[in-house]
Amino acid sequence: MKFLDEAKVYVRSGDGGAGCVSFRREKFIEFGGPDGGDGGRGGDVWVECVEGLNTLIDYRYQQHFKARKGEHGSGRNRAGGKGEDVILKVPAGTEILAEDHETLIADMTSVGQRVRLAKGGNGGFGNAYFTTSTNRAPRHANPGLEGQEHWLWLRLKLIADAGLVGLPNAGKSTFLAAVTAAKPKIADYPFTTLHPGLGVVRVDTREFVLADIPGLIEGAHEGVGLGDKFLAHVERCRVLLHLVEGTSEDAGAAYRLVRTELEAYGHGLGDKPEVVALSKADTLDAETLALQLERLEAECGCKPLVLSSATRQGVTDALRALMARMDAVAAEAPVVRAAWQP
Repeated sequence: MKFLDEAKVYVRSGDGGAGCVSFRREKFIEFGGPDGGDGGRGGDVWVECVEGLNTLIDYRYQQHFKARKGEHGSGRNRAGGKGEDVILKVPAGTEILAEDHETLIADMTSVGQRVRLAKGGNGGFGNAYFTTSTNRAPRHANPGLEGQEHWLWLRLKLIADAGLVGLPNAGKSTFLAAVTAAKPKIADYPFTTLHPGLGVVRVDTREFVLADIPGLIEGAHEGVGLGDKFLAHVERCRVLLHLVEGTSEDAGAAYRLVRTELEAYGHGLGDKPEVVALSKADTLDAETLALQLERLEAECGCKPLVLSSATRQGVTDALRALMARMDAVAAEAPVVRAAWQP
């Protein structure tokens, strides 16, 4: 299945059915009076968050969604039926944006959440509705109201507890494959990861979700390389694991480059807590390792971890460090109390 994290769709709710102009006409019943029924309501357009989806690929092949119209009223005071609703099913983490691509309409974060995107038009009144003491035989009825129509953007932001960031070939996919059951593409050339990946990590009887995004290079916020559009998938992460390749020319400069891109992207990524680790330690001799650690520590301001996904050196320590940071973030988060409801 291909990965698609953004799609534009057109939604239209159903028009209401028209009211009916009718009179009761039966043998031996004089002055039967009006008996035109009301029209039915048009169908609504809903969006629902469901399990089992992790991409918006379904909306590449179908972009138009229209609910059915309400049925017209008929004689004998029979009201028209309601039009059938249309439901757009999306994965957790999907944002619904207006056509301007900025106004947030809904944020679908939990399975089972439903939001109405377009309300169906009300049905028109039949002539029986307009009967009064002075107008015993009204000969008019209301047409149904038109439905609503919108162009909307669906934007997926994967929901994960921790996110992997770093330059291309920093060992992010190898780390994800080493600690989860995910099977990302791994090769000895940059940009082997072309779309985000998710995996479930288990450490010390606890579990959390880890997200891997394509690597960043200098100028990513201006569209260089794969750009920074995939950074949206780590906006929801509580903590970042910043991997710096030990075989790079200068680990400190590599760290600084990625931090610059994170801060240029904004949306709070520059302020997220992070765990810094020097990767591919198994390929370095002791002297080079010490030099790279010194450069990296001077740049990040903390003592970085040393790990090798190939030999699993330091992998457990990195996972425990991530878990500790997530616990600290959870402890600092404000408590949200539910509003009182009668």
